[in-house]
Amino acid sequence: MLIAHVLRDKGAVVYTVRAEATLEEAARILNEKKVGALVVIAENGAISGVLSERDIVREVARGGGACLGQTVGAVMTRDVCTCDPTETVDEGLGRMTDRRIRHLPVVQGEQLIGIISIGDLVKHRIAAVEAEAAAMQAYIATH
Repeated sequence: MLIAHVLRDKGAVVYTVRAEATLEEAARILNEKKVGALVVIAENGAISGVLSERDIVREVARGGGACLGQTVGAVMTRDVCTCDPTETVDEGLGRMTDRRIRHLPVVQGEQLIGIISIGDLVKHRIAAVEAEAAAMQAYIATH
């Protein structure tokens, strides 16, 4: 199964934020949209980072509530790992596991076309394993 199939099933909505926004503003967006990460977009539309709930929690642990006035750009992950829609779910899971990340922006060429979480990929991987098991059971039952 490909990343493109995951996006087709879950939708390609990506919530973004600017680096100039405050952590408080970003936390509100995360809460309102019920997502775990925001893609940080530069003025020219390029990906400049990713801000996750974990990034905010770590900053609050370091600096207390006052850190919520800091900018997203000061806290975001700048070394963004992305994936292509033609990659497999297993390739995405491997990259997430190796990098110890939970979200991958999906990029086609230079354009952001979606974002996937490790939960999205695990859900699709489990569905594939269950379908395979059901097919095997049906085969065994008919032979």
